[in-house]
Amino acid sequence: MKRIEAIIKPYKLEEVKEALVRVGVVGMTISEVKGYGRQQGHSELYRGAEYVVEFIPKIKMDIIVEESNTQSAIDAILQSAHTGKIGDGKMFLSEVEKAIRIRTGEEDEEAL
Repeated sequence: MKRIEAIIKPYKLEEVKEALVRVGVVGMTISEVKGYGRQQGHSELYRGAEYVVEFIPKIKMDIIVEESNTQSAIDAILQSAHTGKIGDGKMFLSEVEKAIRIRTGEEDEEAL
């Protein structure tokens, strides 16, 4: 099993979710987060005063997929989250050693 952690633009969430459902991803966890990458935040004008927004609002998605579905999930995120502009986000892939469904005790792929 693999864990895909994706940081995306908030307005892309619904599009990414629909793309993942189409490739067979049955569950995900979403968090509202703030951060910055190479853009180092940006300046905004509010009531005539300029201020710096250092941390940009983003959505963090945690998805656990079977090994066989990993590449299709990655491709779905890449295609649906892409705008071509700075701040599209990042993805991180890591191994999942074990998964356990608390309600039934099912383990690994059966727990997904």
